[in-house]
This record gives sequence, C-alpha cells and structure tokens, in this order.
Amino acid sequence: MQHKGKILEKAVRESGMPLTKLTQRLKKSRRWIYNSFENSNVSIDYILEIGKIIHYDFSEDIIELKKYRNMASTGNYELIRESQEEGTSSDFWKNKYVSLLEKYNLLLEKNSK
Repeated sequence: MQHKGKILEKAVRESGMPLTKLTQRLKKSRRWIYNSFENSNVSIDYILEIGKIIHYDFSEDIIELKKYRNMASTGNYELIRESQEEGTSSDFWKNKYVSLLEKYNLLLEKNSK
C-alpha cells in the first residue's frame, strides 16, 4: 500500500512553498499538515486541494488518482461517479455490512442443522 502522506510531504517540500503559507491557504494548522504527512491514508480530496495550491499533479504518484484519470480519459464518467460514491457513502458501507451479516447468519443456520 502506498503511503500517501510521504508522497504528499515530498511534493510539498520540493515545491518550496512555506508550510505556514500552505496551512493558511488550507485554513488548517501546522500540526494538521504534519499529521497528514504521517498518515498513510490521507484523503484524496485534501491531496488534490494541496496539489492545486502547490501546482503539482499527484496522478502520476498515487495509484487511485491514476485509475480515475484513466477512466476520465476513456470518457467513462459513470464509473468515476459510482466509485466515488462507493468510497464516501455511509449507505454503501452500511448496505455492504448488512449483506455480509445476512450471509453470515445463513451460514450459521446451515451449520447448526
């Protein structure tokens, strides 16, 4: 798994933009940016926002962004929308959990007979 925080830190440091200026534009604290550098699963939204500020394209460095860029280049916007909804929607995860729970209960019933 990629450590998105380390990728983010490298790009920010190479950009030459002072962290104070970056955090002011993000309306975040310096502590927040340091925590982001240590977080292996930084939000893609924050990565894209920081990329805009420091003028850096993370799509070459982060696998998830490559996937979305490839889908966009083929014109498959429906897949992009669906995959974004799946990753962020609490209903998606709730439904997935309920489905797994139902399967598990069926297995328990089957084995108890």
